[in-house]
Amino acid sequence: MALSLEDIRGLFEQHGGQAYSGEPVTQLEHALQSGALAEDEGASEELVAAAFLHDVGHLLNRQGETPTERGIDDLHQYYALPFLRPILPASVLEPIRLHVDAKRYLCATDEAYFGRLSPDSVRSLQLQGGIFDADGAREFAEHPYADDAVRLRRWDDLAKIEGKQTPDLDHYLQIVDRVMQRHA
Repeated sequence: MALSLEDIRGLFEQHGGQAYSGEPVTQLEHALQSGALAEDEGASEELVAAAFLHDVGHLLNRQGETPTERGIDDLHQYYALPFLRPILPASVLEPIRLHVDAKRYLCATDEAYFGRLSPDSVRSLQLQGGIFDADGAREFAEHPYADDAVRLRRWDDLAKIEGKQTPDLDHYLQIVDRVMQRHA
């Protein structure tokens, strides 16, 4: 079953207040900050939509707050795809699907990256397969959406600032709607 724009709104309205895995922001605040960072960098509307929606799988596959503390990988990067695939293009879906692997890639290729991860991101990294070896990093880098996924990952890592002002939910839903209309 495909999600509608109103379904996405409902997910954020009903579950967006949940804490974002041990961080000082909620799921909604994290999504809004991710979208704002993408916009601030002049990303395409497709990539802004991906940044805003990249963790919507947490809202669909609710495992409670900070599931990594219980050894759970909720596979959120995959969970939302069947719901979003009918309404959004690959330019949105692939960065969402790849944003966890982008963390594994950055840990393998950027010496300073691992040291900047939050405690929950370190826990989830282990549950998600750990740091890529050289072959895994090379395979990831060859993917056509790898660069977008890395950009999304960096915004994801920065979108954890308590009280940061961003555009509201309606602003990002309008962007998602425009992307959906172009994809239809």
